[in-house]
Amino acid sequence: MSDTKKLTPLGESDMVGGRAGSDPVIIRVRDLTKTFFSNGNRVEVLQGLKLDIRRGETLAVVGASGTGKSTLLHILGTLERPSGGQVLWDGEEVFALDDRRLAAFRNRKVGFVFQFHHLLPEFNALENVMIPGLIARLPQSQVREKAEAILVSVGLKERLLHRVSTLSGGEQQRVAVARALALDPEVLLADEPTGNLDPKSGAQVQEMLLHLNRERGLTSVIVTHNLELARALDRRVTLVDGKAVIIEGE
Repeated sequence: MSDTKKLTPLGESDMVGGRAGSDPVIIRVRDLTKTFFSNGNRVEVLQGLKLDIRRGETLAVVGASGTGKSTLLHILGTLERPSGGQVLWDGEEVFALDDRRLAAFRNRKVGFVFQFHHLLPEFNALENVMIPGLIARLPQSQVREKAEAILVSVGLKERLLHRVSTLSGGEQQRVAVARALALDPEVLLADEPTGNLDPKSGAQVQEMLLHLNRERGLTSVIVTHNLELARALDRRVTLVDGKAVIIEGE
C-alpha cells in the first residue's frame, strides 16, 4: 500500500495550525529524481534519492560540489518541483498541490536561510524581519512585536534599527535567520549558512542555529561544507551522484 494520504482542499488558514504530529518522521523523500537539460544534454542531478527527516532533528547534508545538495534543499522547500518521486510532509504529497496552494504551504511551513542572505540593505534589521509578516498581511503591530522578539532571541537587541548594510557579516546572517523564523515555520532549511563568514562569526551562527533548534523544536536541514558544523548536528547524510549513500547518526 502507498504511504501517501489523499489530500483534502487546503487554504492558507490551514497552514497556520499546530506542528505536533504522532509520526516521528516529518518529511519522507521517496525515489526522488531531478533532471535538467543544458545545451541539449540531459543532466540527472538527483537519482532515486530516499531519505527520512525526523521531526525536531538537525540534519546535515554534505557532499562534493555538484552532487545535488542545493537542489535537494530547494525541492524540500518546494521552491522547485522534482522530475519524479515523492516528497511527503506529514504523509501528504505536497507536489500534488497547485502553485497557489504550494506557495501558501511554503510561506507557512518553511523558513529559508541562504549563504548570501538576500537582505534589503537600505532597510534596517527590524524592517527586514517584518517583511514576511507584512507580505502575509498580518497586523503591523503584531508583525513588529514578533520581529523584535526574534531579533532579541538571536542576539541583536542593540541592532534593531541599524541598517543591515552597516552590520557585520555574522550579524547580517543572524538577521537572515530571524527573517526565516518570522512566520514560525516547522522546518528551517539552510544552504551554507556559515560559508561566507569568518571562523568566529561562523561558530556564533552555528551555536545560534543549534540553540534555536532546541528552543523552538525546529526541524533543521543544513547543507554545508563546514565539517565542524556537520559534526555538531544530529545526523549527516552524504550525497554522491545525487543519491544518499551514507547516513550517519542513525
